[in-house]
Amino acid sequence: MSEKLYIQTFGCQMNEYDADKMGDMLDASHGMNRVESPEEADVLLMNTCSIREKAQEKVYSLLGRWKKLKQSRPDLIIGVGGCVASQEGENIRRRAPCVDIVFGPQTLHRLPQMLDQVRKQGRPVLDISFPEIEKFDALPKPRAEGPTAFVSIMEGCSKYCSFCIVPFTRGEEISRNLDDVMTEIHSLVSLGVREITLLGQNVNGYRGLMDDGETADLALLLHHVAAVEEIGRIRFTTSHPMEVNDALIEAFAEIPKLANHFHLPVQAGSNSILAAMKRNYTVEDYIETVRRLRMARPDLSLSSDFIVGFPGETDEDFEQTMELVNETGFDTSFSFVYSRRPGTPASALPDDVAEEIKKRRLTILQSRLAQSAREISQAMVGTTQKVLVERPSRKDISAMAGRTSNNRMVNFSGRSDLIGKFIDVIIEEALPNSLRGKLSDTSSATES
Repeated sequence: MSEKLYIQTFGCQMNEYDADKMGDMLDASHGMNRVESPEEADVLLMNTCSIREKAQEKVYSLLGRWKKLKQSRPDLIIGVGGCVASQEGENIRRRAPCVDIVFGPQTLHRLPQMLDQVRKQGRPVLDISFPEIEKFDALPKPRAEGPTAFVSIMEGCSKYCSFCIVPFTRGEEISRNLDDVMTEIHSLVSLGVREITLLGQNVNGYRGLMDDGETADLALLLHHVAAVEEIGRIRFTTSHPMEVNDALIEAFAEIPKLANHFHLPVQAGSNSILAAMKRNYTVEDYIETVRRLRMARPDLSLSSDFIVGFPGETDEDFEQTMELVNETGFDTSFSFVYSRRPGTPASALPDDVAEEIKKRRLTILQSRLAQSAREISQAMVGTTQKVLVERPSRKDISAMAGRTSNNRMVNFSGRSDLIGKFIDVIIEEALPNSLRGKLSDTSSATES
């Protein structure tokens, strides 16, 4: 009987990608099948994220529940990976002795060997080293479930923003060779994938070696991906404003397959706060980048990240952030209250913005961002949108669901044989979290 694997993932799309690779590896090495509940599993893995608030508390709280499972089933293997594992290291074992394996984002490819070692030697294993690009070389062939897929093109970050732990948990930026990325994409295409999302902590910092010894930046990689006939749409995330070069801006004008959506975190609209965050650009720089992007792609949908209540943020600083929001017209964005991350430079700063002020500012910001996103959705009513059909609708099995170029989910009446095809949909209604539409009379589904 095959063993069963349960993976609990916290965090970003990169973590989702890593979790899928963990499952693929243990399936290939040990014939493990993923299950939907920890109670069914022989191996429990937690893929952690240290970006969000109370990340460590979530890890130890879940380990407390898993400990009870292990008490009744001593052969159960528990592993903790991801950024919190890199950050906490041996401390995880001290606080939660039930854990058998601690591994970092760069060593997840060693999971099969770590699992065998635990079972053979009967003692825990810790590996949170940074073996650079070795991880990608060791991963099994990609699998796909549906017409969309993530492809990780780089790891780590070298920007060292004062609030961020990523450079310490995932290491410096390391890019995959261009040919390796393209090989994975061609494999996914053969499995029916029609939309690719390129992933990286700082994805537009990509610098991949080519077979002629030259280096490809993200823009050149985008051109290579667009040349794959079967690929109909390309996305990438997450980007840093400092890495938006001329070539990337021109790509939005030159590559129709590039999605009409760009996630470009700004974090704050105050130059003094941006300097304290060590973002290395000004609000004026950011606005100029947005202006040039929209010259290249006039209807570009722009989303962002914001941190509210960073140490030293005054009412005036926050008002400047709101001015930027009002001026830019951001689409659906992410915003968070600042919380200290141990090990980051900002953790040494006095957390001097009162919690009630942080929460009030966050409410104001999120309300305005939500209003802007609603206005964009409402403006789409009556338009015809190219939609990649991804799956049946979750609320109506007779309907289909797909995503627009600007990242809106649309539900519409349609047949299941449309899944994996691009179709034209007329938007009829804007709902809070999605759109509703109907197939265009002139729509002809295409393979790409």
